[in-house]
Amino acid sequence: MTTRRASLRILLTAAACAGASLTPALAQQSAYPTKAVRMVVPYPPGGATDVIGRLIADKLGTRWGQAVIVDNRAGAGTTVGAENVAKSAPDGYTLYETTATHTISASLYPKLSYDPIKDFTPITLTATIPLVLVTTPKIPAKNLDELVKWIKAQPGGASMGSPGNGSVQHLTGELFKTKAGVQTVHVPYKGASPMITDLLGGQVDMAFATLSEVTSYIKSGKLHAIALAHDKRMSAVADVPTFTEQGMKGFMGATWFGTFAPAKLPVELRDRIYKDIAAIVATPEITKKLEDMGAEVNNLPPQEFSKLIDAEAKRWAEAVKISGAKVE
Repeated sequence: MTTRRASLRILLTAAACAGASLTPALAQQSAYPTKAVRMVVPYPPGGATDVIGRLIADKLGTRWGQAVIVDNRAGAGTTVGAENVAKSAPDGYTLYETTATHTISASLYPKLSYDPIKDFTPITLTATIPLVLVTTPKIPAKNLDELVKWIKAQPGGASMGSPGNGSVQHLTGELFKTKAGVQTVHVPYKGASPMITDLLGGQVDMAFATLSEVTSYIKSGKLHAIALAHDKRMSAVADVPTFTEQGMKGFMGATWFGTFAPAKLPVELRDRIYKDIAAIVATPEITKKLEDMGAEVNNLPPQEFSKLIDAEAKRWAEAVKISGAKVE
């Protein structure tokens, strides 16, 4: 009996010690956040990613009672911002608001200092927005057929901007070149805002742009919309036909907007952040703002987002191979 009591005492002592060692970690997560949180956006201010990141950051700050500070780290097709996040501590105080470009990087950059899949914790997919092919008004083409003919008539082709090497817009432009049999000169920028500025000024001929970023310019006539890279027309620009409608069947391109953290973020903390972001996105106010941008609201949980990322990485790797896209 004495031996049995001694054994029970040892087990209880061990359990108590184990519980004590877990308590600080659990308490720290339940109290999260206790200081400002940094949300890295790999583009300059003004683009769709920055706008969505700031919408979420502002509401998270209110919900958490701590500032969520947007840190714009643009450059090298989002890889500058991604590298910074990959090397940050997985403690919930560094978040990453990025786009589908994240899943393309590994296929275009042979010497990345991080792994776009293994070095990140997917938290949630917020929204998806289709791309639209736009041109400066000086180009006389009014539809896809006329644009293709115009490009072929230009010595050396035409200039096509993108928000950066390896972006979804860049790769969609490369696939367009292959499909249409035309030559274009890729002009990469450090984000959508400077690209659109040059489009408006006529310094670059055309670009695939996220619909939300150019809707107002399309409506005002400052940019001309040739075709929507989507399976159906969008109410925001109802008079703009799709590529399929104009004979290029099945040609689609879109960018998604999602939140990540560094790899090895504790599951409990990951789920806490997801639930808070999802609750914000599901409010009528934020849902309407996203839909007004031409977005489809997704609000995917971490597990489903992870599956999407794996599928996207494979799809874009194949697209890179087919198009022959390269980082200049």
